[in-house]
Amino acid sequence: MLQNFLSKHDFIKTPQVEGVRRPWAMAIVLVIWVLVGFFTAELLTQAVVLLFKGSFSTLNPALYSAITAMLVYAFALTIVIGGPWLAIKQRPKRETLGLSRLPEWFDFLMAPAGLIIYFLLSGILLVIASHIPAFNPNQTQNTGFSQVITSSQYVLAFITLVVVAPFSEEILFRGFLFGRLRKIVPLWLAILLTSALFGFLHGEWNVGLDTFSLSVVLCLLRVYTGSIWSSIMLHMIKNAIAYYILFINPS
Repeated sequence: MLQNFLSKHDFIKTPQVEGVRRPWAMAIVLVIWVLVGFFTAELLTQAVVLLFKGSFSTLNPALYSAITAMLVYAFALTIVIGGPWLAIKQRPKRETLGLSRLPEWFDFLMAPAGLIIYFLLSGILLVIASHIPAFNPNQTQNTGFSQVITSSQYVLAFITLVVVAPFSEEILFRGFLFGRLRKIVPLWLAILLTSALFGFLHGEWNVGLDTFSLSVVLCLLRVYTGSIWSSIMLHMIKNAIAYYILFINPS
């Protein structure tokens, strides 16, 4: 099975795409576009909060975090995917986004297998990074849900972190970005660029390395299964584990 996968997908060869003369430059443009789109989405969300300051000030912290997170993802998806559609009439194809089919049983089976590989890869990178003096392995990621007390707040945190975030991030990164990159640059570079940006956007170095490892496996699942469904499932499993550690059993 592994041999068939490697023979089918050449990780080194640069794809030959008609009309793309400088694929490496185009790849950098795509990465920058997603980065700019994500930061623009955050700025737009802050603008909405300021515009409706009176309404947002009455929300409890968990509901505020859930609404703002969903706004960021909604703006980011609209800008990143909808921008090229409006500007150059380039409608995103479902095949490029990895949504050309519905989930299958094979996707459910591949997600747990990917989880094991992700744990191994993340552990190896974190052990290597721990030998760097400036590296702090104990930094925690800011999820936006620092005050979760009631059952409804726990539900809001779960929906945002375990459902909305995986779906949105997989469509953005393993769907749009990786789907475009793998058509113009070697597969290894598409995986590296997608994962580097994904890790960078998660902030702290230890979290960035962990999410970089996760992204590498998510990209491989996308290639292996032909869709992002198994990637979404693995991302949800990973976030559910993090949710349990952060909110249910922090000790």
